[in-house]
Amino acid sequence: MGSVSARALRLVASAAASIMIAIGPAPAADRLKLAVGQCGNWDSSPVELGIRTGAYAKHGLEIEALCTQGTGETQQAVIAGSADIGIGIGTLGALGAFGKGAPIRIVSGSATGNADFWIVKADSPLKGIADATAAHSVAYSTNGSSTHSVVLGYVRELGLKAKPTATGGPAATITLLMSGQVDIGWSSPPLGFDLLDEGKIRIFARANDVPSLRGQTVRVNIANAESLKAQRAAHVRFMQAFRETIDWMYSDPQALDMYAAYRKTSVANAKRMRDEFFPKSAIDPDTVKGMDQLLVEAVNFKYLPKPLTPNELAELVQVPLR
Repeated sequence: MGSVSARALRLVASAAASIMIAIGPAPAADRLKLAVGQCGNWDSSPVELGIRTGAYAKHGLEIEALCTQGTGETQQAVIAGSADIGIGIGTLGALGAFGKGAPIRIVSGSATGNADFWIVKADSPLKGIADATAAHSVAYSTNGSSTHSVVLGYVRELGLKAKPTATGGPAATITLLMSGQVDIGWSSPPLGFDLLDEGKIRIFARANDVPSLRGQTVRVNIANAESLKAQRAAHVRFMQAFRETIDWMYSDPQALDMYAAYRKTSVANAKRMRDEFFPKSAIDPDTVKGMDQLLVEAVNFKYLPKPLTPNELAELVQVPLR
């Protein structure tokens, strides 16, 4: 009996070894480096949340993500090739960079419409756009960013007279606002909710107040052109995981818990932000909406000398099919 059992074990071990030889070691995951503009924004969070849930690992990807202060820094990392993908680029900035020959491609939408809002201190005499003068300053993050586009829209379409001032991300901007170094700040939900609830700041204007920006894809995700060409399969799998993470963010209550923990905010704030500021359609990765008007704005705001041709657009916008 003992010899039969030993022989059986040897057979099992031999079979297992044969299977392992046939299968071989698990293939190494493809590695993609990401530059993420404004980490913590709901529309950029599919990166961090997807890493935490294993969505990218499931698709054979190892993701290295670096946070940036906005479009300029993010885009430069992709142009230089130090990042394969840039998350949350202002669409006008991407158009302008491509028009100057930068090796970038738009691979998905990031934010359609805009949840950002502009704020003043509670005791500010500024009640609305008509109250601001050339002596006042209005914040945006970096040149070419979606917040820059909004401020230019306030100036061009709504008659804002305040001086546009680059202030970096929302946390830095709120600090500058509260210390009196800028008159009109900006923020992105949920940052600033606590100050609003405490009555320390007021909403001065919202991004969607600018008529030309409503319904446009104001932020996109871009890829380095050489990386996209050399690792197209990995980029396609990245988009699969990115989409799956977005679906999960709107279907599983645990997504709010995870986001709140990651963002160091309350679940109530996370829910308020998602439900009031970011309907799922606002972060649809599969389309870039309003491109005709975006090209007009890119020329008006001098990001481009003239609109891109259809062939140039087809080269620039390469969203992998779902």
